Amino acid sequence: MFSGTMSPFAVMNELRREMERIFDGYGLRLNGGWPIQPTAFPALNVWEDGDALYAEAEVPGVSQDDIEIYAVGNELTIKGTRKPRGDDDASYHRRERGTGEFTRVVTLPAEVNADKVDASLKDGVLTVTLPKADEARPRKINVKTN
Repeated sequence: MFSGTMSPFAVMNELRREMERIFDGYGLRLNGGWPIQPTAFPALNVWEDGDALYAEAEVPGVSQDDIEIYAVGNELTIKGTRKPRGDDDASYHRRERGTGEFTRVVTLPAEVNADKVDASLKDGVLTVTLPKADEARPRKINVKTN
């Protein structure tokens, strides 16, 4: 039962606004459309195994000379620039791919050894291998009997 001046329509309106706010954070629209600009660039996957963390970022149209990667503690930063095409005289009918500088900072689940980080760029996919710091690696503990 509703009390006071709160009507069921006001409650539903508030719920709709909150759901739109949540979905907008993931780049989705409840009204069926996609946003013109993605919510985060580059799109990123991060996973781990026992000894390392891995990050894969989609950076089509970005050359290796235009990417900077920093790893400090448990934070990964990917910075870069996607340059516009050189068609200054072109008349675009649709322009959805963003250009310009970007920065993506991700907090990692463990500290990494920044001196051993490795990165490669192939077919528009940046792959970063981040070896875990020694203190963050799992260690097998031998159980003793008495």
